Amino acid sequence: MFNAKVKSEVLKGIIDVTSPLVSEVKFNINPKGITLRAVDPAHVAMVDLVVKNSAFDEFKATEMELGVDMDKFASIMRLSSAGDMVSLEYDEDTNRLIVKIGNLVRKMGLIDTAGMPDPKMPNLNLPAKVVLKASELNQGVRASEAVSDHLALTVDKDDFELFAEGDTDTVNLKLPKNLLIELTTNSKCKSLFSIDYFSNMIKPVRGEDPVTIMIGNDNPIRVEFNIAEDKGHVTYLLAPRIESE
Repeated sequence: MFNAKVKSEVLKGIIDVTSPLVSEVKFNINPKGITLRAVDPAHVAMVDLVVKNSAFDEFKATEMELGVDMDKFASIMRLSSAGDMVSLEYDEDTNRLIVKIGNLVRKMGLIDTAGMPDPKMPNLNLPAKVVLKASELNQGVRASEAVSDHLALTVDKDDFELFAEGDTDTVNLKLPKNLLIELTTNSKCKSLFSIDYFSNMIKPVRGEDPVTIMIGNDNPIRVEFNIAEDKGHVTYLLAPRIESE
């Protein structure tokens, strides 16, 4: 059984977080809420999402898995406006998710979850942690997209730095410790990442909301933030690009 009512923004937030990485996901549903974990087809990035039942206006569920085509789900949610209440109901007989937006009813066929993997979250020991406003990070990433396809992130005890270098241009964003919400590191850490992936990961975070970044030296990066009015939590992992000598 799965019955829920929720503001459209919560569902759009889930779509924004997952659809840039994967087109098909397995929603793990239980009475506490919804979780999902998926790896992109290139095995470069992973998303781990938890949305508590308190993010929903109504939520009744037993333990189950729903295989959802995110492109299809996104096209349905584009029919909703800000503040719209959306109701979701699983129809076991037809294996469809019934989505109601106002007077509109869409019955969406679900995907068989039997072949969908259950990726494990690796236990990474990342020595550097930075917490900063999304707006600061977004500005640096947007500027970098214009000059390169990768960016370097560096953390030392005094500041956080984002650097991108193209054929002719460079971008540099340096934020001293007093402009960051938090900075913790015992050593200087630097890793290089794909801008496309990194940009998609931080796009769902708005304005002054905090983003937590954990990095090491040529290690995957861990990016975390809250969604659904802090009743949902997102964790991304992104593999580094190793610089050729």
